[in-house]
Amino acid sequence: MTNPSSEPLAWQEQIFQALKHRDVRQVAYVPDAGHAHVIRRVQEDAGIRDVVLTTEEEGVGVVSGAWLGGQRAVLLMQSSGVGNCVNMFSLLDSCRFPFFTIVTMRGEYAEFNPWQAPMGLATASALKLMGIKTYRAEVADDVAEVVDAGLVSAFDAGQRVAILLSQSLLGRKQWVR
Repeated sequence: MTNPSSEPLAWQEQIFQALKHRDVRQVAYVPDAGHAHVIRRVQEDAGIRDVVLTTEEEGVGVVSGAWLGGQRAVLLMQSSGVGNCVNMFSLLDSCRFPFFTIVTMRGEYAEFNPWQAPMGLATASALKLMGIKTYRAEVADDVAEVVDAGLVSAFDAGQRVAILLSQSLLGRKQWVR
């Protein structure tokens, strides 16, 4: 389901509202079209610091440091970025830090880029192997509840949680020449 208009879909705004409601103060990210609405809303909000990363594994350090400093932080990334983070995920377990990430999936539904397929297939397994609980949203009606449940699990129960937003939810990626 592609979104040809520039208007955000309701579930995209619901993610931002969940972050606000659960007192997230920092959002780290590598720019990604699937997270564009949330990133834009974070940049506009004086109560949340946006942290642009050069690579996703930096985000593990950023969100861990935020926790040490008394703030809740979230890492936004694409499924290909999970592979970049595997070594850094050991920090979370060793230090028992809570962790919350939202991962936009690639390599699934109607993927045009063959380079995205391997990590798309391995994302959930890689996260689970590193001790990160995964919740998945396949349809728009599930997003708000799944994101809120993940935030509670991470920040109230001290767990490590990844929310996977399926590629069919995000819509087909189009190759543009």
